[in-house]
Amino acid sequence: MSTDDTGVVFPAGPDGRRSTAAVGRAVVADALRPVDPTGARAAGSETNWRAGYLVHFRRLVEAGLASPEAALTVAGAGLDAVHARLRVTGDGGEQPLAALPDAPAGRAPATREVTGTAEPEREFSLPFHGRRLRGDDLLRQVDSWVERGIAEPTLADAVRTVAAHPEWLALPGRTVVVLGAGAEMGPLTALLRWGATVAGVDLPRPDLWRRVLDTARRGAGRLLVPAGPGDGDLAATAGADLVREVPAVADWVAGLPGAPVLGDYVYADGATNVRVSAAVDALTLRLQRDRPDLALAFLATPTDVFAVPGDAVEQSVRAYAGRSRAGKLLGRPLRTLSAGRLLQRAYVPGADPGISDSLVAQQGPNYALAKRLQRWRATVARAAGTTVSMNVAPPTRTRSVVKNRALAAAYAGAHRFGVEVFEPATSNVLMAALLVHDLHTDGGPRHDQPWQDEAYAAVHGGLWRAAYAPRSALGLAAVLGLGAARG
Repeated sequence: MSTDDTGVVFPAGPDGRRSTAAVGRAVVADALRPVDPTGARAAGSETNWRAGYLVHFRRLVEAGLASPEAALTVAGAGLDAVHARLRVTGDGGEQPLAALPDAPAGRAPATREVTGTAEPEREFSLPFHGRRLRGDDLLRQVDSWVERGIAEPTLADAVRTVAAHPEWLALPGRTVVVLGAGAEMGPLTALLRWGATVAGVDLPRPDLWRRVLDTARRGAGRLLVPAGPGDGDLAATAGADLVREVPAVADWVAGLPGAPVLGDYVYADGATNVRVSAAVDALTLRLQRDRPDLALAFLATPTDVFAVPGDAVEQSVRAYAGRSRAGKLLGRPLRTLSAGRLLQRAYVPGADPGISDSLVAQQGPNYALAKRLQRWRATVARAAGTTVSMNVAPPTRTRSVVKNRALAAAYAGAHRFGVEVFEPATSNVLMAALLVHDLHTDGGPRHDQPWQDEAYAAVHGGLWRAAYAPRSALGLAAVLGLGAARG
């Protein structure tokens, strides 16, 4: 429930309450209805959305596997539902979100520039466990991830290509708009070290902007910032609120130099995450109209549902068959005591594609909807010919994860079940490199099915290829990792 009634908001019900569950349920049902009417009815009649959303988000992926057209239909219907159901409130009263792309801007931010003082890095290197991997060491680490099932084999192809073309790192001729400039998983720091031009957008919070501006000064690129009038302290006037200022941000971005890349790295807690993600989607539609050369960039969370290739299923099946004798002995009673919920095999052998369901109940339906909205936009935009970079990022010890006790404990114990959790510094640079790869290769290789586009170079941390279905091992991982998480 949101009590903030300005900008992009959830619609008010008959009782005046703005229910996030009602919207989430309706959006998922609308997305399913054209291809899976039975699934749509089930989602629409779900009485406990907070606990019951998991199966319906899985069904959204399953419904799209019948054909590329089915996946595109689900994505398009889901996006249409978000724009029809969410609202925008302001001086002109309340309107559908769909009205936002044509709304007038309330202000015209000035553009302030910060130029870095360092020399741009001329070689791709990756921070890893206190070292910087480059050259053969870098490629050996990537090969190790692939061999252990931490990432898809295509990651090695993408990293090798970027390493062989260090001139790509600065993204000449492009301006990358980083929505969520202060985000822990965003590419801002890496891109500025490489000498790129970055336009940063984040909330008008002076402490946040002091950190971002300091990063820019220590980098080697150019940071463009939307700011209020005057030449005073930039940190005090920088920023924009996407939930309330889509038209102003859109007009500002449309006037920037270079070919624009709109990078969606926003995150907020609870219902605000859906609101800001929907605002970004409205911004995307407006910019696609005003800047036909717009490219899009997203990071997909690994804790979601994905279709995965047959060789991922085979590796998981081998891992399940080859688990230790102790694991087999303990697994049987645990499954019995938990009514089959614990330590389930991840896939039916031979499935192609398989379904990797790594949704984490504790993250909630609002988080799932916000991230699915981004995947839907990536699918629709790619089908329309837009250059799209959408990469699955690894499980990472970010602040938003560590502050959730259950997730922090699960991540601390995840290695016991074949899952590798990354440090933010490694994830940031690796994902920035994949962005560079995609922008120089027209979005990467084209595939027959949208799910194959999502699987390309995915760094899922082992969630797709481990022996057990992720949720069936999560509770045990949390118990085993509880002490480490507290430490």
